[in-house]
Amino acid sequence: MTPGNNGASTPEDDDPFGYLYADGQANGAQPPSGGYGYPNSVNRVRPVGSRQYGQQGPAPQAPPQQGAFGQPSAHYAAPETLPGGAPTARTQPSRGGGRGGGPNTKGLLIGAIAVVAAVVIGIGVAMLSGDDDDKGGDEAGPSPTATQQSGEPSPSSSEEDKEEEQFKSPTIDAKALRLSPGVTTASDVEGAQSDGGIYVTNLNQPGASVTWTVDGIPKGGPYTVFFRYSTADEPQSMTLTVNGKPFGSKLNMDNFAEAKGGDFSKGWTKTYAWPTLNEGTNTISLSCGDGDKCNVLLDQVWIKEGQVKE
Repeated sequence: MTPGNNGASTPEDDDPFGYLYADGQANGAQPPSGGYGYPNSVNRVRPVGSRQYGQQGPAPQAPPQQGAFGQPSAHYAAPETLPGGAPTARTQPSRGGGRGGGPNTKGLLIGAIAVVAAVVIGIGVAMLSGDDDDKGGDEAGPSPTATQQSGEPSPSSSEEDKEEEQFKSPTIDAKALRLSPGVTTASDVEGAQSDGGIYVTNLNQPGASVTWTVDGIPKGGPYTVFFRYSTADEPQSMTLTVNGKPFGSKLNMDNFAEAKGGDFSKGWTKTYAWPTLNEGTNTISLSCGDGDKCNVLLDQVWIKEGQVKE
């Protein structure tokens, strides 16, 4: 077969530079004007990469036009399946936010929430710290400990508080009492605690009495009436009247100081009774009735709430 009759056998046998050689010129090769330089040569357009050099056999056909995006083509062949192609490992794209994959939206969301939470906590701590600083300037000292707050008072403290809450009248001196006729005051005997050492005398006679009108009793109930007196003889006893009614049998006015020889200066002592008083004003009288022994010197009188001994 000659080039003049049929042209180049195949496009692979065409020499685009045949016109540069003697044998090519003998065969009628011309500078290229549209073909490969040989008469009647065919200018065949091939897709890029479809022409193979240095291999035997027909060239692979160009792959058909790929269909819609994302749809596999039935004529598609992976490059590693072509002759001479090296097998390669296909890497599955990561579904997370790893390198080479799509954005990790879940991780970004968690990170954003963490940042917002940190900012809110920081603002709250700052506000609380500011409040503590403001309060600290008004405090006189450190806050009490939990033990100090919840500690129970000692029994002695409780008793002292109870005594402070109980009613106690002022101590009434002898000269503030109302005396019956014939009863007088004196200051010859030492030891009286009334102002000026004054005490009541001449009680040792029938009908003699002293009366005290006490105001301000906070509530009705049991009270203790105290009498400070002196005696130097045998045990004495007198009649106690509360609000016009005799209280008990007799008020015991014994020689508790054990004074001897009629020495009244050494016989100062006290006695008490537990009458029931009314709220408000009450009248208390000490008198020398029938069968009483009244050889005493009376110094002071006072009242305390409840039935006590001191």
